[in-house]
Amino acid sequence: MHDRAAITRIGEGLIAATLPKPEWTHAAHVAAAVHIIMARPDIDPEADMPGLIRRYNVACGVVNSDTMGYHHSITLASIAAVRAGLALAPAGDLAAQLAWLMGGMLGDKYWPERFWHYDTLFSPAARLGWLAPDRARLPFSVRV
Repeated sequence: MHDRAAITRIGEGLIAATLPKPEWTHAAHVAAAVHIIMARPDIDPEADMPGLIRRYNVACGVVNSDTMGYHHSITLASIAAVRAGLALAPAGDLAAQLAWLMGGMLGDKYWPERFWHYDTLFSPAARLGWLAPDRARLPFSVRV
């Protein structure tokens, strides 16, 4: 994401469920969270993103179930991680802040496995609802 327009396109593409599925990468997940947190005060990320992601998945032909599609624990932890990261990011434009976030922990799509054991993270309980980490404490608080 080299500029604010690209971040906006991804965030609004998620909201409208029109972003092409091949573009829904790990970086796009983070960019969408940044866009929604920073540019869409009408959206409550913790309350609204679960439905937005589920709707987007359905539009892309992805089934939301207890084994695939939307993942609640990862979503809530990711929103909290983006919020915490933005609070620490150097001042700058949105693209620079996103680049800074992606240069840290959030740049690794497997970052949740630092905090949850794999089997716990991908259990139906963690996918369908909030399940606190069982490997290490998160360095930020999660709004459940």
